[in-house]
Amino acid sequence: MNIVLLGPPGAGKGTQAKRLIDRYGIPQISTGDMLRAALKEGTPLGLEAKTYMDKGALVPDSVVIGLVKDRIQKSDCAKGYMLDGFPRNVSQAEALDKMLGSLSQKIDDVISIEVPSEELVGRLTGRRTCRGCGAGFHVMFDPPKKQGVCDKCNGELYQRDD
Repeated sequence: MNIVLLGPPGAGKGTQAKRLIDRYGIPQISTGDMLRAALKEGTPLGLEAKTYMDKGALVPDSVVIGLVKDRIQKSDCAKGYMLDGFPRNVSQAEALDKMLGSLSQKIDDVISIEVPSEELVGRLTGRRTCRGCGAGFHVMFDPPKKQGVCDKCNGELYQRDD
């Protein structure tokens, strides 16, 4: 099963993604994670992306599509995958559709999470992330045991920009 999960920051994509990947036994594919991995590994696409990122520019759709194509051809995607927050616009959706067609694949389901703006603000302003391990918390819904300190690694918690 190939799924696309869409929604604004704070909509609960991460929470729903965990449920879906556990239920279907498929990997979650995030363009941000792919970009970081490609940079770390020094892949040709990663190096190309770096030239844009170093300038503070958006990475072109062609590079992102290339990363997605490489990722979905890995063995853990044989039974399917979930694209988290991608595509973000019509041109990305069209490029994704064309690329999937070249692999004889398709998207089976698209899930769009919609949340009122006022609710999103409350969710986003309460988010905290560990600088050490990346664990996520929320001051109201999932607070750490000790304010400002990660339960998992004792790292410092900070408020995300998004």
